[in-house]
Amino acid sequence: MRLIAMLPFRVQMACGSLLGWFMYHFLPARRVYATINLELCFPELSSTQRKRMLKDHFDSLGKGMIETAVAWWTPANRLQKLHSVKGLEHFDAALEKGNGVILLGAHFTTLEIGVRLLALHRPYRAMYREHNNPLFDTVMRQRRESYLEATHERKDVRGTLRSLKDNKAIWYAADQDYGRKHSVFAPFFGVPAALITATARLAKLSNAPVVPFFQTRRADGSGYDLQLLPALENFPSDDDVADASAINHVIEEEIRTQPAQYLWVHRRFKTRPEGMQRPYPSRGRRKRRKKVAK
Repeated sequence: MRLIAMLPFRVQMACGSLLGWFMYHFLPARRVYATINLELCFPELSSTQRKRMLKDHFDSLGKGMIETAVAWWTPANRLQKLHSVKGLEHFDAALEKGNGVILLGAHFTTLEIGVRLLALHRPYRAMYREHNNPLFDTVMRQRRESYLEATHERKDVRGTLRSLKDNKAIWYAADQDYGRKHSVFAPFFGVPAALITATARLAKLSNAPVVPFFQTRRADGSGYDLQLLPALENFPSDDDVADASAINHVIEEEIRTQPAQYLWVHRRFKTRPEGMQRPYPSRGRRKRRKKVAK
């Protein structure tokens, strides 16, 4: 990964496209998950359009893996000319309130590079999910803490609240299926999806504004555009479902501007409301879905 970070940017992106091609052809289970997600979220598209989006997604997924190396090891001076940023005034205005800031992120394939690029402009911290591989987790945490103020494992609620109390900004993305516990169901592209209530709970306990933050990989391959939006209004409320719906709506609106760059290989609809069946095949049925995905 350190060697990859030394390559010219255009070569890095070419390597990402090649990696994405391999993943598309040799990760059939993930291809199936992404196919089903796109069918559920974009029923208005033709099968041909969704297949094109699927291939574009794997291209973006491969580039995202290369971007992880770029984010962790590329010097700041090389990254400065690869991006633009808008909306920093929303970050500053929220921080001036003195209760910290929750930067509402989402699991786009550009997640790692977006976090690194924003750190070039403002100091902040981030919440993360511990990786199953201890070695990778150690490297990941050390590299992120080389350019972030600090990191908090997602279960470290006390540490997170302490940072917000100290008027620090914390990046957090809750848009994955973490199971039924501490989750509510809210529409995501019109489909009920489980979303943990942590964002609203943290905002309620700390009075921290929630500022959406997203990044986009430019279509011409020249770099990235970062965008911070105004803090969510009337958030949090006294309704967990309404709060989850508000978060999903903001993320969904961003996804529609760059659908191939969202992380569709995640089983976003794994946890279902009572009486609803999982849309993903069990291991025994996956082989029958391979031909559909192709």
